[in-house]
Amino acid sequence: MRIFSKQPLGSPPRSFRALLRQLLRLEEPPERTALAFAIGVFIAFCPAYGLHTALALLCAWLFGLNVVALLAGAFVNNPWTILPILGATYWTGARLLGQTETAPLRWDDLSMFGIYTQIAPYLTPFIVGGMVLSLIGACIAYPLVYILLVRYRSVPQQDPPPSLPHSDQVG
Repeated sequence: MRIFSKQPLGSPPRSFRALLRQLLRLEEPPERTALAFAIGVFIAFCPAYGLHTALALLCAWLFGLNVVALLAGAFVNNPWTILPILGATYWTGARLLGQTETAPLRWDDLSMFGIYTQIAPYLTPFIVGGMVLSLIGACIAYPLVYILLVRYRSVPQQDPPPSLPHSDQVG
């Protein structure tokens, strides 16, 4: 029973930490949960920005994977991590393609064609880097989450200690 919680019972979690707590308590084999999380991490690094949640829900529906685990993996890319991920994605792709310099962006031509011609040289390194980091992230996430789930589930869960009485009920 939630007495002091601001969040209604049965509503979705409001934080990444709450999502991870739900992930640890899922009632499915750790292999499936780890696989769903790893696919979510793959989606997080995928260069299809703006479609991550839709891709996670589509994968959950197509492959019958757990939505919570997929979303937890996809939410690795969030407002706090998006800039480092974008930078690492472009940097990785540029290094793999041997690109060391790109033309600076010009602000004098902001037409659709002008923007496209300025951004076009960045697209290929961005896509290549995103796919490489997606694969690396998924390959790292699966064993880490699997080990975490096996260890967490092997430890018997204790009931929380009883709460202290309210101050007006003491003495």
